[in-house]
Amino acid sequence: VSTLPYRVQLNRHCSFDELVKCVREKCLSILEHSHYPLQHILRHFHLNQSNVPFFQTVFDFITVSSVNDLFTFADVNLQPVSLEQLSEVAKFDFKLTFIYNPISLDNILSCRFICSCDLFENTTVTKMMQRFEYLFEQLFSMNFNLNQTDLVVSPIAKLTLILPDEVNEVQDVTFYRQSNITNEAPASFAQARIWLDEQVCFNSNPSQVAIYNTCFVYRLHSGHTLSIKRLSRALQLVVTKHEALRTSLIFHKQKNLLRQLIIDSNENNNGLFPFIKSMFETDEQLNDIIHDEQQNTQHFHISQGLVFRCHLVYYKEISANGLLSDKDLIIYNFHHTSFDFSSMNIFLHDLNQAYTTDQLPSNHNNTTLRYLDYAIIEQEMSMTGASMFWHDVLHDCKLDQSLPLPYDRYRLSSEHRTGRVTSISFDFGSGLSQYFLTYSSFNGISFQHLALAVYFLFLFKLTNGEEDLCTGMTVDNRYRDEFKSIIGLFENIIPLRCQLDSQWSFHQLLEYVQEFVTKSMKYSYFPLQRILGQRSNISNPAFLNISFEFKSTTIKDDNQLSLLPFLPKITGNERMSSFDFIASFQHNMDVDALSCTISASLDLFNVETINKISQQFHSMLNQLFTSVDDRMNKSIYEISLTLPNERLLMQSMNNTQVPFHSGTCIHHEFVCQVMKYPQKLAVELDEQSLTYAELLYYVQILSLHLINKHHVVPGEIICQCVERSLSMVIGILSIAMVGSAYCPLSLRDPPQRLQALVNQTESRLILVHASTPAIFSPDNLTLNIDCIICVEERFSKIHLNELSNVPVTPESIVFVIFTSGSTGIPKAVQLRHRNFTEFMHSFVNIDVVTKSDTIIQMARCSFDNHLLSLVGTLIIGSTLVMLRPEGNMDVEYLTRVLDQKQITVMHAVPSLLNSLFEFLTISKRTSAVKCLRSLCSGGEAVNVKQVSLFQNLVGEQCRIRNHYGPAEITINCACHLIDLNKSQTSISIGQLLPNYQCLILDEFLQFVGIGCEGELLVTGVGIFDGYFNRDDLTAKAVININGAMYYKTGDLVRMDTEGLLFYVHRQDYQIKLHGQRIELGEIERCLLSITSVSSCVVMKWNDDYLVAYVQSSSHMKEEELRQHCQSHLPPHMIPSIFIILDKLPLNQNG
Repeated sequence: VSTLPYRVQLNRHCSFDELVKCVREKCLSILEHSHYPLQHILRHFHLNQSNVPFFQTVFDFITVSSVNDLFTFADVNLQPVSLEQLSEVAKFDFKLTFIYNPISLDNILSCRFICSCDLFENTTVTKMMQRFEYLFEQLFSMNFNLNQTDLVVSPIAKLTLILPDEVNEVQDVTFYRQSNITNEAPASFAQARIWLDEQVCFNSNPSQVAIYNTCFVYRLHSGHTLSIKRLSRALQLVVTKHEALRTSLIFHKQKNLLRQLIIDSNENNNGLFPFIKSMFETDEQLNDIIHDEQQNTQHFHISQGLVFRCHLVYYKEISANGLLSDKDLIIYNFHHTSFDFSSMNIFLHDLNQAYTTDQLPSNHNNTTLRYLDYAIIEQEMSMTGASMFWHDVLHDCKLDQSLPLPYDRYRLSSEHRTGRVTSISFDFGSGLSQYFLTYSSFNGISFQHLALAVYFLFLFKLTNGEEDLCTGMTVDNRYRDEFKSIIGLFENIIPLRCQLDSQWSFHQLLEYVQEFVTKSMKYSYFPLQRILGQRSNISNPAFLNISFEFKSTTIKDDNQLSLLPFLPKITGNERMSSFDFIASFQHNMDVDALSCTISASLDLFNVETINKISQQFHSMLNQLFTSVDDRMNKSIYEISLTLPNERLLMQSMNNTQVPFHSGTCIHHEFVCQVMKYPQKLAVELDEQSLTYAELLYYVQILSLHLINKHHVVPGEIICQCVERSLSMVIGILSIAMVGSAYCPLSLRDPPQRLQALVNQTESRLILVHASTPAIFSPDNLTLNIDCIICVEERFSKIHLNELSNVPVTPESIVFVIFTSGSTGIPKAVQLRHRNFTEFMHSFVNIDVVTKSDTIIQMARCSFDNHLLSLVGTLIIGSTLVMLRPEGNMDVEYLTRVLDQKQITVMHAVPSLLNSLFEFLTISKRTSAVKCLRSLCSGGEAVNVKQVSLFQNLVGEQCRIRNHYGPAEITINCACHLIDLNKSQTSISIGQLLPNYQCLILDEFLQFVGIGCEGELLVTGVGIFDGYFNRDDLTAKAVININGAMYYKTGDLVRMDTEGLLFYVHRQDYQIKLHGQRIELGEIERCLLSITSVSSCVVMKWNDDYLVAYVQSSSHMKEEELRQHCQSHLPPHMIPSIFIILDKLPLNQNG
């Protein structure tokens, strides 16, 4: 007998049939290898049998033999004792045993739970057995009231362990008057929730505003009046009847208990509520009055039972005849601990009756149910079924993690909520309302379910494809008829978890939402505190900050009060809410019209962002219900949030067409420059130099040697491994001239890598020079450039004709550049002649370089940017200044070259530029960069602090640019002329070069709007010809969209309102730590905002925490860095460890 581990990974969406097949395959697979000893398995994973948890949960299947088990011993017949007659010893913590007895008549299959008494009570084991039996009934019992076939083929998530009696547990509870309770009891769950939330979140300092003042503003019908005296008397009667309106909440610290106490109406008849009068003349004055009612924390005193007030607001003058007119207003203000939205209809009904008849039946008899009674019974009632439901629904849900909405800022751990929100409302209009309501009726869907499905779809799009969404929803919780005549706070907040599939159509999403919301509402009575209590490790339930509500309203005019709701013209930022983001749907039943209000916290969102979100929601609704292309049948990821003005901006940004002459070959362009400027200095390196004519001469010598002596053919890849030298330039141009493809190899790379790259390119020839060590395999032919150009004989016109006859076209491959990208796997990017020459035309067109410039070579040959200086300079007629080997890392030498050669164009990565300019500042040699006309940064993100340093040292004529471009689109595709006179916190990568176009798409290849992150896809004259011998990688990297081939850069960018692109980070630079999305670049930008921090890198370590490496010019302490992050970033983005360095290590490219 062998005990083996069985691992089965369940998918809640798979059916029971599929699960059976999966388990069967697993069992057969394990059976095949069951001879492998358990000890070996444990040793392989470095485990000890004594402390392996899975050994405490065991399954066993026993088959009773069908052979007659009677046997004789000493002529005595013996019979086995049934296993059920034995007392069990629990060897394991939890064991399930199936017993199969084929000869049994009525008990062929049975099962038993054997559980350790150390961990389980008998009642718990019994209950588990009942649930297991109920699971069997759902799957196999013919008496079960559902279709077993459906349950077997339906997702296993539809199976339930909640027993039938638990489903109806709340209906079996009797709510009755507690005769032994007069005026005091524990607070209800709802009261405790609001009281605690107000104390903790919104009552931290005296300047805080009230968040739970619940105001209702009314005016009279035109021409109507109202007696103030009768109104006051009617209010007294209502407050006397409904004890919740005179109930205090008192927290007993010693007992750690919140209790409610009813204030006796007889003892304090005149002081049960304030009755205030004031006047207004202008809308501004009225707004101030209403604003004060909503936000003043001093209006209510909960501990004294003052939870309701009435405010009469007269227009221009207080009435002398004791009557309110239709120009006056009434404000009824309640504290939310004693009043919910559903209470308002009860309040108005009873107020009308009291005003009309001057009397109101009281609750002083001993039979009427009170709110107090509800609170007591709620504490005692069984909620086992609801507890199981919510535990299952919220399993593995990250309740403490915020949805990644387009926040403008974060709420820091040290910050409290202000409660200030902006609310943007829009009407559906008659057409959209009709479509919405008709769709609901035709499909038998409630308005609320349809609105909720739309909301989840919107959140899915707004969060860039988040498929596990959880929001809060307030429910009235008046699930019994007895509650519908009681004023008080019954409302509960429940989490609605929507685990959608991006491939679903809207119809499928709606069906799913209807199903899970219906189930959730069945158990909506389970208090929020108890739901959160199931997840005791959650300190901040973030799902509560995002909410949804749907309200149907009607205006009834069947009473003498003749009150109409009044909507004041309050500015957006004056509203208050306890939520960070909420969508409120309103259905006006009188005219069958719909409207929607998007409210969002000003702590987190700018007003412009909220306004845009509202426009996106309205646009999405129109797409769904009024679009001619039937969006509802398409996958939900195809729904777009892009607004019309954003599409126009994208089109405008891509309008980059500039007519240039057709692309030619690189060597043709070079020869053209030689013919124009034969004696102009082409290239310099310290004391060495060549004119254009001299350079062409040596290039032709090497080219002819390659053709005649080594029989190089067009299309062949030739590797070159040389140090910075004139030979490097000669070799590159010679390879191009013979129609071959140049592949650079860096001597800074390990020999093993160099050999691997040579093998990958299948190159048979490697160009070297005198400084190249013997590092290649003897099988590889090496050719010393220096030897060839020094000893080769002069050539004739006949030889030159050989070069003219080389069959090379602008479509021929000229460069093969290895790039590891973000994966670390070398990929050989193939660039055509046309790609490079047309890129250079674009570069010259925007005045980055001209034929009059002197350009310094900064990049080493393994960086694709070296082609810009080494080759690009020479095909436009400029002068190239090269640096000696490692010269780009020697700031003293680099400074001298810049000064002596009067460099006008410099292109380097910002970290290297930063080191150089810091050296120039310290050594006071800023004259070295005074001749610069164009200073270009690229290869990595540049920040405002670095650009400010550069600008302070260069001359007024110098233009500082930020460049962007992967090797696959030929050096660069975007450029930004930086203007520090404009306020900016980050540097843009600018706009596209001439004849380049781009798209910014989400993971589903759908357009994203302004300010939203998306992957940058680029097309145009520079797009490469694919990866050498890797069609599989090319197919992943290049995509055909509307007939154009786009390169998927893997970079996330966003576009601003001016059409400027901003680099955010690599797609694979956005990490998940403990389930929370984190952008490492955002943490780095926060640290770089510290004056003394010049560079930093943040990394995820061991999938467990963040580490920040910081380069600082002063003696900063780790705690200072941590405090800075805590004041600018949310808790989940604060590094656990800060490592402070004098200087971050740089690679050869800087």
